[in-house]
Amino acid sequence: MIEELLPDEVVAVEVLGDDGSEPAPLYAEEAAVVARAVHKRRREFALVRACARRAMEKLGVPPQPLLPGERGAPGWPPGLAGSMTHCDGYCAAALVRATDLASVGIDAEPHRPLPEGVLDAVSLPDETARLRRLAVRHPEVHWDRLLFSAKESVYKAWFPLTGLWLEFTEADIEVSVDLDERLHGGFRAELLVPGPVVGGRRLGHFEGRWTVQRGLVATAITVSHAP
Repeated sequence: MIEELLPDEVVAVEVLGDDGSEPAPLYAEEAAVVARAVHKRRREFALVRACARRAMEKLGVPPQPLLPGERGAPGWPPGLAGSMTHCDGYCAAALVRATDLASVGIDAEPHRPLPEGVLDAVSLPDETARLRRLAVRHPEVHWDRLLFSAKESVYKAWFPLTGLWLEFTEADIEVSVDLDERLHGGFRAELLVPGPVVGGRRLGHFEGRWTVQRGLVATAITVSHAP
């Protein structure tokens, strides 16, 4: 699901559902990070890292610990850029050689409405108005959840390039729908604060893709070296 949102140079590995089997063991330093976490959190932590290590293997990179760094961002081995996501019944990792892309951000969420009050906290007035118009044409999509997921992908692509926090309301997202029978499309995230400098140019926006399928909404952003 995530793979179809990403260019060919990105390697994506995902797990849909949960068969109850134990994920691959964590490295000792990883296990220490979640030693006091509840079982669900430890399991998701291990599953998504198993996905990431499979992606690393496909890129010819030896498996190694993936420790959360500042603000929880995964610490990738030198020469790699990537992103991870997990929610109930799904986890995925997307990796790319840092020479091919500057940054990657992915997110997956259950395809259901956001809890009450969350949309007001994360959206701008123009975004809310655009979502209402989309809902008229495509009422089968939970656009509030899609917007939330897109903003998560924006942050995950943003942070490795800047090392800075980005508020939900500091990116204005406009969603488009592809003209076919599937529920997928693109989105543009206009950065409302100075963007990162990539390839000698300051970025003013990110471009992303989205899909709704299998009871999930997924979003992804890639940032090239030559925008």
